[in-house]
Amino acid sequence: MLEFFMEHYSFIFQSSWWIVSVALGIAMVISLEKRDPVRTLCWLLVLFMVPVLGIVFYLLFGENLRGRKWSRRRKTVQEFLDSEEAKEAFHPENVETLNKLAEQNNMYYDVLDKSIMQLVMRSGTAPITVSNKVDIYTDGRDKFAQMLEDMRNAQDHIHMEYFIIKDGELARGLRDVLIEKAQQGVEVRILYDDIGSWRLYLNPMFMHGLRAAGVEAKTYVQARFPYIHRKLNYRNHRKICVIDGRIGYVGGLNIGDEYVHGSRKFGYWRDTHLRLEGSAVYSLQTVFITDWLTLTERKLLDSRYFPPLEQVQGSSIVQIATSGADSENETIYEAYFYAIAQARETIYIETPYFVPDEALLTALKTASMSGVDIKIIFPGIADHFTVYHASLSYLEQITSLGAEVYFYDRQPRPSFMHSKVVLVDHEIASVGTANIDIRSFMINSEINAFIYDNKTVNQLYQMFEQDLKNSRRVTVEEFQKKGFGRKMIESFCRLFSPLL
Repeated sequence: MLEFFMEHYSFIFQSSWWIVSVALGIAMVISLEKRDPVRTLCWLLVLFMVPVLGIVFYLLFGENLRGRKWSRRRKTVQEFLDSEEAKEAFHPENVETLNKLAEQNNMYYDVLDKSIMQLVMRSGTAPITVSNKVDIYTDGRDKFAQMLEDMRNAQDHIHMEYFIIKDGELARGLRDVLIEKAQQGVEVRILYDDIGSWRLYLNPMFMHGLRAAGVEAKTYVQARFPYIHRKLNYRNHRKICVIDGRIGYVGGLNIGDEYVHGSRKFGYWRDTHLRLEGSAVYSLQTVFITDWLTLTERKLLDSRYFPPLEQVQGSSIVQIATSGADSENETIYEAYFYAIAQARETIYIETPYFVPDEALLTALKTASMSGVDIKIIFPGIADHFTVYHASLSYLEQITSLGAEVYFYDRQPRPSFMHSKVVLVDHEIASVGTANIDIRSFMINSEINAFIYDNKTVNQLYQMFEQDLKNSRRVTVEEFQKKGFGRKMIESFCRLFSPLL
């Protein structure tokens, strides 16, 4: 052994020196990025306890790309906001102007609504839109049936952006409609995440048939090895569909058979999706166009993508908020934090993952101890082992302070809660793609609709109450009955929650 060491001393020394130098360099970069201290410490521990694996993990999952592209994206958004189409559709930030519009449409909103509107507007350049028609879908079959019907009626273009597109009965039916519309001269563009949609690589003919018909399809991660590490950890988790610039869809449903028919493991899939008509569709269109620009360097700011708005029979106030590595700020997180911190009566949450950072956890704990009614509906079965068990440790913590936690357990079939909804004080509702976890708030590209009118917000509260009937409350005693092994698993998973 000694002879081997002496013979290879130079190589071992040089390799060790290189590894230590790279680890120190990465540690310096992480420290200078001014990240959350907990996440910084986690990365530093990984780097110095297992430096080789730490370097690999950092290159694959840790590099902070946030903000490097936001300036170009913001410039494009502002270019559109200054256009004549935007001036007709979007209303200014000035709250006095919004007050007049609210009075004309018999709308009501409180101080909290105004504050969140201002925050989202300034943080994410998200215009406030009024007179929207909002339809709420809680079942994938109904949502996709309506979306396919809207697609069949498309006259000019169809824009789709999805995290997961999975080959199956639903996706093939969708593909057939898109091919038919493309052959009729309708422009069809699809943007999908190729990590989330990895199964498409098992059947390359699926996308080949679309492209052969004239459909433009692009993937979020276009770089290939060895450069893939720069984007591998940054997922495009958005789910958007815009049809003719007049109808838009946003919410939690991906494209796959389990979202319609359920699956053997998860059973019934409970999710929430919105169909929008009105000026909020312009906001969805702007998000798609800026994402398309990021990948293709092509601008789609022609007026055909923002047609004159017809009189919509709706009165909803909607703001479309985004966040991600291409955003300057963590807009959705900031809005959630402020709304929860300012809540006076109720905080109702539906989420498949619950991994808050320390600040958001403190806001929830403080709200609970001050008497705010907090209810969280969470899936009763896991789809991601580490995140699920980390979530249980956080849920136990806030349950001990008075919050009510429910496991979604629709019977007689198994069921899975995938809905991403936050409701505060019967004044504000958020529906979209962002989970209550660090990855959604700080890494993934997400999109949420913030809704302020009483009618739609109350409909979402009624939806929540119905979900409670299909859920089972979990008491503090039940959480604490878990065995030592279960506690160790949850503690270990929680330890890595800042990196999830």
